[in-house]
This record gives sequence, C-alpha cells and structure tokens, in this order.
Amino acid sequence: MKRFIFILLALASFPSFINAQSAKKQLSVSDATIGIYMKSYYRSIHNFQWIDNTTYTYRKGTSLMKGSVKSKKETTYLSVDDLKTITKDTNIKRFPSYKWLSKTTLRITAQSDIYTLDIAKKKVLNHITLPDEATHTFASPDYKATAYTKDNNLFFMDNNGKEIQITNDEKGIVNGDIVARNEFGIDHGIFWSPKSDAIAFYHKNERPVTDYPLVDITSRIASVEPTKYPMAGMHNEKEQVGVYNLKTGKTIFLKTDTSKDQFLPSVTWSPDGNYIFIAVLNREQNHMWLNQYDAHSGAFVKTLFEETNDTYVEPLFPLYFLKTKPNEFLWLSRRDGWMHFYRYNTDGKLIKQLTKGEWEVTEFIGLDNGDKNLFFMATKDSPLENRLYKLNMASGTITTVTSVAGTHSVRSNNAFSYFLDAYSNTSITREYLLVDANGKTKKSLLLINDLLKDYDMPAMKLSTIKAADKKTTLYTRLILPPHMDSTKQYPVLIYVYGGPHAQLITNSWLGGASLWLYYMAQQGYIVFTVDNRGSANRGFAFENVIHRQLGKHEMEDQMEGVKYLSSLPYVDTSKIGVDGWSFGGFMTISLMLNYPKVFKVGVAGGPVIDWKYYEVMYGERYMDMPQENPEGYQSVSLLNDEKIKTLSGRKLMIIHGAVDKTVVWQNSLSFIRKCVENRVPVDYFVYPRAEHNVQGYDRIHLNQKIATYFDDYLKK
Repeated sequence: MKRFIFILLALASFPSFINAQSAKKQLSVSDATIGIYMKSYYRSIHNFQWIDNTTYTYRKGTSLMKGSVKSKKETTYLSVDDLKTITKDTNIKRFPSYKWLSKTTLRITAQSDIYTLDIAKKKVLNHITLPDEATHTFASPDYKATAYTKDNNLFFMDNNGKEIQITNDEKGIVNGDIVARNEFGIDHGIFWSPKSDAIAFYHKNERPVTDYPLVDITSRIASVEPTKYPMAGMHNEKEQVGVYNLKTGKTIFLKTDTSKDQFLPSVTWSPDGNYIFIAVLNREQNHMWLNQYDAHSGAFVKTLFEETNDTYVEPLFPLYFLKTKPNEFLWLSRRDGWMHFYRYNTDGKLIKQLTKGEWEVTEFIGLDNGDKNLFFMATKDSPLENRLYKLNMASGTITTVTSVAGTHSVRSNNAFSYFLDAYSNTSITREYLLVDANGKTKKSLLLINDLLKDYDMPAMKLSTIKAADKKTTLYTRLILPPHMDSTKQYPVLIYVYGGPHAQLITNSWLGGASLWLYYMAQQGYIVFTVDNRGSANRGFAFENVIHRQLGKHEMEDQMEGVKYLSSLPYVDTSKIGVDGWSFGGFMTISLMLNYPKVFKVGVAGGPVIDWKYYEVMYGERYMDMPQENPEGYQSVSLLNDEKIKTLSGRKLMIIHGAVDKTVVWQNSLSFIRKCVENRVPVDYFVYPRAEHNVQGYDRIHLNQKIATYFDDYLKK
C-alpha cells in the first residue's frame, strides 16, 4: 500500500498558481493526468550532485551543468556527446545517472555499463558490464565492487569485471531483496560494510507462504503467475540476515532465532564493521529488541534496549552513528508519542532525548564535522510542512534552516555547510535554492511558477474542522469551481484516503492535491478532502486510534467533514459523491455502506474489502490477527449482506487491476459476488494487466472513466 501512496504523493509534489480572473483555458484529462506534470519534470533540476563542498553539477537536457555557491554563473560542463567520445559507447542517448568520486573522477551508469572516468584527462579509468538480468544494484562504499541480484540470488562484480556468486538457493528462497513487503522502512536488501569488505543481506524463505495466483492473459492460453502473498493470520515468510566476507568467500548468518516468527528492520553496521545492529520485532508488532550481533561469527552479543506498546511498535529508521564517538548513535522513536531523536551509547545507555515536542521528525539528514550540529527534516513549524532544522548538539537549540513556509527536500554537501533546497507551497510551483547551514539563501537556481498561467484555475482553501471526538483538529482542503456563483448549489466530490502513512493535505503545490481534482472542480464540482485521524504526521495517538477497528473513527471524521460541507449554502447535499483508491477505496465503500443516505455516487479503486485478505505486516499491525480480533475484522468487513442491500438506489463503481500484488483481486471480486447474491446492481471495471497503481496513458483512461461516471450519475 505504501508504494501506491508514494506514487500518489509524488504526483502531487510540485506547487502552484491560482488566479481565476486571468485564466484562459480549461484543463483536459490528459493535461491533469500527465501533461502538466511532464512539463514540470522537463523544466526541473535533476541529478543534482556536489563535486566538493562549494561546487555542484546537475543534469539539464542532454548536458551536465556546473556551478558554484560562490558564483552566479553556470556553465555546460559535459554533454552526452562528450561521454560518447570518452567511453566510445554510442548507445548512450541521454545523460546517465552519475556520482562524483573526486573533483575529477566521475562514475556513470549507462544501462548495464558502469564507467569510472577521469574527466580532466578525458579517459576511462574502469569499465564493467553487469548482466542484463541484474537488479537491486548497490555499489560498495569504496566503489571498487557492485553487488546485485539475479533470479533471487546475490552476486557481486569487482572492478575487473569478475562476477562472484554469493548465494545459490533454489525457488522459494530470496536473497538481497526487500523483506516484509516494504514495511518498517525497508526499501532494500543489500547492506555493504563501511570498509567494503563484507556484504550483509536479507535472506527470505517464502516457502511457508501460500502461492497466490495472478493470471497472465497475454499468452494464447492464459497462464498463472503465482506470487507469494502472506495474508493476515496465515503463514509468514521467515527472515534472516546473512553476511558474506569478500576476503574469505564465506557466508555466515546472524543468530536471530529462526524459530520465532519475527521481522528484522533497521539493519545497521557499526562504524568499525565488526558488528551489526537489528531492531528485532515480534510477529505481534508490539515488542521490539534492539540487538547487537557479531558480524564475523553471527553470534548474538546483547540487547541494547527494548520498546513495547499495547498497540504496536514500528521501527522505521536505522541507527545513525556519531562521527567523533563511534560508540554513540542516534535512534528515532515515537516512544513519547511523537517521532524524536534519542542519543544512546552501544552499551544501551540512554544519554539524552535530543528533540521533543508535539511534532514529528521525518528524516535524518546528517551530522556535520565534529558532530556539532544535527540536521533533520521535521513538521516543527506546521503539520502541513516539512522543513530542514539544525540542532546544536551542545546547547540543544533548534533553528530553522529552510525559512520559507512549505514542503521542502534537501541535498547536503559532505560538510553540511550548504544545501540544495527544493521546495513548494500553495503560492510557488517549485523553487530550487542554495542555502547555507544558517539558513541564508546564496542563490536561486530555478523558479517554476507559470505552468498553469494559461488555465482557468479553481480557487483552493486550506482550513480546519474538529474531529468526531470534538477536540482534535483536522485539516481540510476545499477546491471551488472557477467563477462560482455562490447563490447556486453545486455537487460535491469528496476525495478520500484516510489510512496510515499518508497525508493528502500539505502546504505544497495545489495544497497536496492531484491536478485531476482541479480538473473536476473545473467541471462544476466542489472538491473536498479531510485528513482524518489515522493519517500521517500528527503523532502516535492521532494514528493509533484506528487500532483493531480500521475505518470506524476514520468514517466518523469524514462525516464531520460532511457536516461542514452541509453548512455551506452553495453545497447541494443531495449530490455528494466519494472517490478513493487503496485504503481510500476501502473508505469509499465503507462510507457508501454505512451512510447510504448521504452518498449518492462512489468510485472505489483497488479497495480492501475484508482485512483478512490483506497482508500480514500492514494488516496485523493495525488489526492484529483475525484469530485475535474476530469481532474487529467482522465489524469493518464490507462483506455485510444487510449493508450491501442499502446500496440499492446508489451508484457505485469499483475498479481493480487484475494483477494487483498489493490489494489482491479477490477483494473486489468477493464484494461483487455478494452484490450479485443480494441482487444489488454495481458497476465494475478491470484493468487486465495493471498492478495496484494504474500508470502511464492507462491512467488518462482511468481518470476519464471516473470523471464520466460522476458526470453521468452525480452531476445530473
């Protein structure tokens, strides 16, 4: 589910705009789905890299631009033609991904070819070609070897082009890939040691997990493509961490007790490469042990500390070791209800809680030389924003580095003295600034703020309401049709997600909305969204109210949004529709079933129908096992005959990707079957080869279909 969340947020991450009086054109579905985003992409700064602490490069078109913090000028440094001349590789069509190893040494990756170049001498220092089937590639810290996977086994290649196979397991065993289906902050499965002399890797035994059938319709006779899908309450994968020693050629496994059903996030090497730390989490996800293991023998050394919670514990980050004191590290935890930094030593002693308050740290950026200052991203100024902050490690004073209100992302130089700051807010589409560690802007590299100047854009307003508990503040976003006549009433489209690890409303371009929602407003809809309790960046209590009863409090808060809408004189309360995908699809159908008199039309994409059909890691964190919480599963299941009957007279369309590996097709098919049994008409559309997210030009088709459905049944 996170993967789809990430794609939705990425599509809504650029900023805006809005002057209805000067507008000229209407958005098309194609504009709102792909076109405007592509224009923004081609004008943006890509692959920004620091050469040293003051000089930088970035890709522009087919060239590499070079500049300095100390100069306003930029020059074209390298072109694709230059690379072709140096490498004699005519297959290079666009400027490839790259990494500066020194002021004159550049490492580029052009498909399967990896070149190390001396730019000053215009010569190739090294060239290797990885196998075409290589995936999950990770270069060693010294860039003298590259690890990768093939057919679920782990390999590495040295700079002489020699391939070494590390594992040789048969089907059902996966090495070097993610485990736990991307949960717990896990986004890769290969971990090089600091000295580049060993590789730690995830070793996953999927054999206990039942095969789940996905159907490939592209062959003359459709065939089955089985995938491993561990459903809540059923057998789970078995995880281990292996360590391969490049000098001895031997692999050992850390003694993490394979007899237990557990997860192994936060894999971190000690700075000297002698130990590996893992946050061992039990299957119930309510007890975590931060354990230390000997990287040479695999032996368990000790437990540094434990974290427990009545609902769940969710380790999301590795350990961050200090540079001057390699026996001390920073740990991110929500143990006080908010995500904050804690300073520990490797004996397990808590030295100090470094940050505190009703706000969330979202990302560790780094420690400067001497560990004088800690840089991190957080929501300290507003839950709707993400900014860069600096903590003085001696005084504990926190200062804001990125002073402009909005949603920021940064790239630091090695000294943490300068940062590329890419930000947006509701007034700025996207700006790239160079700022120093004190927050002073050195120069603006690029300002994009005219993408929508020719369009008749709707007005948008961010506001707040109270949650159903009458005390918690919820953020809302209201998008109004252009040139709206306040004496008339308009149909409403409520766009919903509502689940953990997602935040739809931010101080960023378009208020965090997709441009398609503005298209819908142009078509005459009032478009409304509320981030209910359970959504991201508001603290643990705000989120875990959903535990064991997914949908209950989320729906209550959404109905507070409906109450707010009902207070607006220009809202037609007889024409309220709801649309959402994934968790939002679950919410859409839940609202339709539980409040059938309120919602006239709904479109649910990739919906979870019954949480017993969802995967172990996410599903059990929030619902526990079906065996442990049968009443909770039953109460929020959408396979309810009596509630389904209330859909008569309402219009509901369900959309699903037939090869969805995140919310399997069985969910919506089970619901359709129930509708048929109860003689309730429901509309259904399937994208035959789509996974959880419908991408590319298929997404234009998807958005047009949804828009047409609301036009046909809600607007009329």
